[in-house]
Amino acid sequence: MHIRFANTTDAEAMLGIYSPFIFDSAASFETEVPTIQQFSSRITATTQQYPWLVADVNGQVAGYAYASKHRERAAYQWCVETSVYVHPAFYRQHIGTQLYTALFGLLKVQGLVNAYAGITLPNSASEKLHKSLGFEEVGVYKNIGFKVGRWHDVLWLAKVINDHTDQQPLPKSIDSIMHLLPRSSASI
Repeated sequence: MHIRFANTTDAEAMLGIYSPFIFDSAASFETEVPTIQQFSSRITATTQQYPWLVADVNGQVAGYAYASKHRERAAYQWCVETSVYVHPAFYRQHIGTQLYTALFGLLKVQGLVNAYAGITLPNSASEKLHKSLGFEEVGVYKNIGFKVGRWHDVLWLAKVINDHTDQQPLPKSIDSIMHLLPRSSASI
């Protein structure tokens, strides 16, 4: 397995991983599966500033992770939301951990400070993964989303990526740190 940057040609495979979370669960609050074009546009828009990674196992996308803007206001620019999705055929192979570890390494180099993750409850596997990587609970939005016939709570967790300072440098775009990454392969 190697971890590499996602591109729009991965959209169909990633959408195949993501779709069951839309159809069969409340893990995602989306209710309609985006088209491949819409999903490709998300990749393009996100990767203008933040990393989007895939775990590639023998040419198959086994999972993916990405960071996105936390909120619009300027004072939030050091904060991101993170997500990770793994294909069921690759559960319990630590792919989520490896994807997140690579993602947090990039976010650290970018100068981002806080990462947040929202988990629809119950989801003990996602809670366990996030907590094992240093996320701490910050609160629960009670009955915030209605899906699959009932109301759901969302647990919010936070992870500190970089120190908080009084003179916080502006975060860098993912493109601006590419020269710092290994050149030997497409892997992270």
